[in-house]
Amino acid sequence: MPAKNASLQHGLPDLPSLRKRAKRLLKALKDNEAEGIREQLRALGLAGPEYRLADTQWLVAREAGFASWPKLIAHVERIAFAARHPGFAEASEASVQHWRCGNDIEHSLRIAGFTGSFMMFDDPMVMGPVPALPEEQYWAVRGAFAERAFGLSFGDSQRRQAIQREALGNLSSDSELVLWCEADAYDQLFLVRVLASLPALPRRLELIEIDQVPGVERFIGIGQLAPDLLAWLWPQRRPLGEDALALARETWAAYRADNPGHWAQLAATAHPALPLLGPALARQLQELPGQADGLSLTQRLVLRVLAEHGELASGKVFGHLMMHYEPLPYLGDLMFHALLRDLIDAPQPLVHEHPDAQWYQRPVRITALGERILCGQANWLDHGPAERWVGGVCIAAGRAAWVVSEAGEVGLR
Repeated sequence: MPAKNASLQHGLPDLPSLRKRAKRLLKALKDNEAEGIREQLRALGLAGPEYRLADTQWLVAREAGFASWPKLIAHVERIAFAARHPGFAEASEASVQHWRCGNDIEHSLRIAGFTGSFMMFDDPMVMGPVPALPEEQYWAVRGAFAERAFGLSFGDSQRRQAIQREALGNLSSDSELVLWCEADAYDQLFLVRVLASLPALPRRLELIEIDQVPGVERFIGIGQLAPDLLAWLWPQRRPLGEDALALARETWAAYRADNPGHWAQLAATAHPALPLLGPALARQLQELPGQADGLSLTQRLVLRVLAEHGELASGKVFGHLMMHYEPLPYLGDLMFHALLRDLIDAPQPLVHEHPDAQWYQRPVRITALGERILCGQANWLDHGPAERWVGGVCIAAGRAAWVVSEAGEVGLR
């Protein structure tokens, strides 16, 4: 049978291809060459034995993530209309600053017809120290982490920080901001950081925030979407008010604290002003050492990938993690590499690496200690892991450590 449509990744359904697939499926059914398709149709309540094009169109629509073929058509028409009639000029959109936690949508925004300025704030606050320090010291700590974790030179680190600091410093009551965010902790912490930096509610403050897109099989990020989908998202933006700013300031302080108690409370609470914040904080809280094994959730998932698939190239481990294991994908490839190094370079490693070729091509496998820890027979904190930080919480060998239960309860070990 022909492969499913590629729009399951970028979100822009290719109607001609989908129509052709439905016709090919119908022909295969009539030629008695598609018993598997026949079984799927029976499971949908279409017993046959004779089938029509509408039946296979329904099946194709369901493969693409829609309840019916007419709903798929309606979705495509809404996207096309949004792309043809964005209405940017009438709303003076050239004055808008589009804020994003990376540069993954800037080019697509231009293709889609957006004319405002683009502001990137890509400090990955899901990793490394995010301490409650005075401004100059805070930036120095973040810069040192970026240089160490991602191999940046001091000059590159300073240039990146200078751009971010200038962008934050220019925010005022006259600013016009639209923030583009997803549901994961990387994006939600970016959102909190920007909102907490606002000296007052600006003249315009709007949020485009999504956790899924119709027709996309595995939504990971806005950057995977076709340009027309960005125009489709545009009318879905909503204004933010003082309640969102107050929540962001409270969250930013809680995340930077050396005691994660208040952070855990915020993670367990629904927040109407920022509805995706609570689940993201709860997921990020699981980066603290697990109560039972001392592993962060990401470390645990990496070991699980290797335990279930055997030796793999590092890049393939990353692919499995992002596509099948991680509940709220947030890692970039360099972030994953930095995290993997902690498991490889530890005095008692949990992952063994064959050091040849580029890092993403190097085969890695779980060690015997990794298997024991994954099975609950040992605790990583008892084996001298390297110092690491989660927000303002430092986890270091020989010190009492904040740990988290699966239910999100925190305590000292």
